[in-house]
Amino acid sequence: MNRNSIRRATTCCLTAAVVLSSSSIVSHAALNAGAGSLISAAQNEVQIENETSSTAGISETIAKSLGKGSDASAQVAQNKKEVVKSEYDDIAIAQVDNYVHVRSTAGEDGEVLGKLYNDSACTVLGTEGDWYKIHSGDVEGYIKAEFLVLGDAELAKSVGRRVADVKTESLNVRSDASTEAELLGQVPEGEELTVVEEKGDWVKVSIEEGEGWVSRDFVDCSTHYIVAESKEAEEARLKKEEEERLAAEEAARRAAASSRSSSSSSSAGGSAPSAPSRSYAPPSGGNGQAVADYACQFVGNPYVYGGTSLTNGADCSGFVMSVYAAFGVGLPHSSSALAGVGYGVDPGAMQPGDIVCYSGHVGIYVGNNTIVHASTEATGIKYTSPANYRAIVAVRRIF
Repeated sequence: MNRNSIRRATTCCLTAAVVLSSSSIVSHAALNAGAGSLISAAQNEVQIENETSSTAGISETIAKSLGKGSDASAQVAQNKKEVVKSEYDDIAIAQVDNYVHVRSTAGEDGEVLGKLYNDSACTVLGTEGDWYKIHSGDVEGYIKAEFLVLGDAELAKSVGRRVADVKTESLNVRSDASTEAELLGQVPEGEELTVVEEKGDWVKVSIEEGEGWVSRDFVDCSTHYIVAESKEAEEARLKKEEEERLAAEEAARRAAASSRSSSSSSSAGGSAPSAPSRSYAPPSGGNGQAVADYACQFVGNPYVYGGTSLTNGADCSGFVMSVYAAFGVGLPHSSSALAGVGYGVDPGAMQPGDIVCYSGHVGIYVGNNTIVHASTEATGIKYTSPANYRAIVAVRRIF
């Protein structure tokens, strides 16, 4: 074979090799052909082929990995769509024995800014190592990731409480989602009701008479979580609770003194007044048991919507307010507002005199897993057991 034949054979082999592959064959040709012009030609051919087919090649590779034809193209387009985030994606729930500290920096040596209690919620803003940067209530800082469960919708729903705030003077609660349905009960403005279900323009809520429907036009719905408490808020709360304890003790002392004075006056000489059809003992003592004993006297008296009379009729919050007023303690006429008085205790640690709050309702714990409360127009003031016959929203202690 002469030199020209060798050159033609080498050229044909190299060209065929370049068509089959790219850079690796160029390198192989450089080692075996020993011709700079052939290397240059091969490089140019490879470059042109790569430039004209790189984009198509990537798309073909993706398409081939997913399948052929229009189905593959549709899948690629589907993958390009934005993933819609759930409202729970950035919500993290504390899962700890009691509480976890929120710190100023992502480390154990960071300043303590507040506490996030068990089953409380926070929004995760970012990560730093194995720490989450979070925001909860009026606290923003860092918590170690191991103490939080992030993006668990079911857990978030279980610890959150969906509520409907009443924004009309008197809200009608109906047996069905229709203005023609039977009136189940009424709730005053400012009350906070637990949401059971939402359906279009109607919201199903829980009240003392049962579960019923209200128009969405007259309520504001939102989800409530327990949130972090800052150091400053905790200090203010503890101070307020101590002041309330002292005020309650003083009120109880005055009530006991007034009771003794009244008893002395009635035992003095003179004719006794004609006995009423039903008599009630004045408040005596200054503790939760005394409150419970006093409240129990009014069982059987009527329920009156908006009322505050222990004898002629009261609604649930009016009943609690008036019982405590007899002990010199001023309380609001609202079941939702009563959920913020005194200081909170665990439902498992209830004592006589504690205020037990439900969705749109409130009563007084009297012991033996029983409450006394102004229930409905049909039942009046009565006992109910067990105390957790409905979901308990809060338990507040005054004495």
